[in-house]
Amino acid sequence: MNIKSPINPDIDLENFLTCKDYTVSRETFDLLWDKKADFLITAPQPKIEELSKYYDSEDYISHTDASKSVMDKLYQIAKKYAISNKINLVKNVALTNKSKIKLLDVGCGTGDFLHACNKKGILVTGIEPNEKARKLAINKIPEIKILDSIFNSTEKFDVITMWHVLEHVPNLEKYIIKLKFLLSEKGVLIIAVPNFKSYDAKHYKEFWAAYDVPRHLWHFSKKAIIDLFSKIDLHLQKTLPMRLDSFYVSLLSEKYKTGKSNFIKAFFIGFLSNFKGFFTKEYSSHIYILKNKKI
Repeated sequence: MNIKSPINPDIDLENFLTCKDYTVSRETFDLLWDKKADFLITAPQPKIEELSKYYDSEDYISHTDASKSVMDKLYQIAKKYAISNKINLVKNVALTNKSKIKLLDVGCGTGDFLHACNKKGILVTGIEPNEKARKLAINKIPEIKILDSIFNSTEKFDVITMWHVLEHVPNLEKYIIKLKFLLSEKGVLIIAVPNFKSYDAKHYKEFWAAYDVPRHLWHFSKKAIIDLFSKIDLHLQKTLPMRLDSFYVSLLSEKYKTGKSNFIKAFFIGFLSNFKGFFTKEYSSHIYILKNKKI
């Protein structure tokens, strides 16, 4: 298996864990560990032309506005709560003297975050490769430009957001170089990704829902984020917790592990993960804020 780490291509990768795709294929995948960067890589990685079939499920919730199941309803409620927090964060970190912030949301899904930003006077553009989700977003906000690939954009942005997207992208090195190009001189990159160093990840192990193989091609620690982006001269300014993620991920993980949605157990593990995270600073998911070194 000739897989190299995009952060440290010269080191040998170690076996870390074997996980199953519970959402679509039921196939198993290995997680290989770049020990130097504390970074995990899904193996084997599907070919780019085959990736779409692993998203072909009504259960893949970020590509729908579904509110049928309990999980759907919980996701939609949590999404609405999170959107206002995300907008406040964007306004707080944007380094621009312009009257309006120019924002690119990569992996905008069905467009709810874009729609909310637009209402607040933020100038927004979206990137969404999934055709079904993109059509839903365009129908919701027809006046906003939504492209199918980051490589089809040449504009500069004050803020680029990626809410649980970086772990999905193939050609990681090429992708982050493009992100750097799209940032204005004082631009801010906001990235949210799961954290396999969290308590809920260690508790559920191969059943941890945020491994989500093979849709998640990469699995980041804080060190991995620092090492990856320092290669393109973007530097970590701040790390923030996403405390709601531990509850949602634990609920899914319980279902994968036991076949049942054990709300009480999932809530307890989610709470415990946040409690431990207060001391370890290792939460279920993190938001990373990155800027040019000279800023």
